[in-house]
Amino acid sequence: MNTTHRNPALFFLAITGGVLAVSTAAIFIRYAQTDVPSLVIAAVRLTLAALLLAPVALTRHRDELTRLSRHDLGLGLLAGIFLSLHFATWITSLEYTSVASSVVLVSTTPLWVALLSPLVLRESITRMTILGLALALLGGVVVGLSNTCSWQNGLICPPSAEFLQGKTLWGNFLALAGAWMGAGYLLIGRRLRAQTSLIPYIFIVYGMAALALIVLMLASGETPFGYAPISYLWLALLALVPQLLGHSTFNWALRYLPASFVAVTLLGEPIGSTLLAYLILSETPSALEIFGGLLILAGIYFAAQESK
Repeated sequence: MNTTHRNPALFFLAITGGVLAVSTAAIFIRYAQTDVPSLVIAAVRLTLAALLLAPVALTRHRDELTRLSRHDLGLGLLAGIFLSLHFATWITSLEYTSVASSVVLVSTTPLWVALLSPLVLRESITRMTILGLALALLGGVVVGLSNTCSWQNGLICPPSAEFLQGKTLWGNFLALAGAWMGAGYLLIGRRLRAQTSLIPYIFIVYGMAALALIVLMLASGETPFGYAPISYLWLALLALVPQLLGHSTFNWALRYLPASFVAVTLLGEPIGSTLLAYLILSETPSALEIFGGLLILAGIYFAAQESK
């Protein structure tokens, strides 16, 4: 039964908390990247999350785990691979492009989910959802432009050639690839989550993603050992806050809501990242960032109307 119909306040609070939690990821990653390679960050993040879940999953949910079919385990493996590639590409993108551009581009996940949901999940996309998606994506573009453009009696941006410079272009492509991988993760997760309770589901998916990332890390010649103690603090916070609290909230929501709507709510992350950057890094948002944030909030509001 869809409990969000009975208690919409709980759903709103959970999604708001999830957005704020995932918004801390870019800040923790940036701190960790001063010492730790991106693939190591991704691998440690998912490994710690899976290990923290293991005691609860293997004791309280052992029966449910043992009842999973090969088909369900296959879906969990596939979702984990998509999740591992999502983190590998997105975290690496932060080495080459700005936090704002990276977060905005990876937040285009709902566009790809909305395009594929009718085909993969047979979930219809209503006009209100399309309107919300369009507004949210437009807001994301505005937030991204605010990193390089300014408003002075009109929008002023640098020459287009500067947008195509090597490092930034590569970083932006990696962030976009992260959005594609995130869409695959959400679409597959919607199928498996519909018949699996939260803890077993995220334990399987996070565990599969951790194994895939460990393989990628070792294949690249990296090691999870030998870094500064403060770096391990950032990695631990990355696993606890945006991963276990943030992503797990959205996985919980997948049981009750269409994947396209859950993905749209993720567009609140650029707003949360901007707010946290202001509070922690003393970065004041520009007029364009505020305008883009309002568009994203409006998009989430319109999309939410169809879930009532």
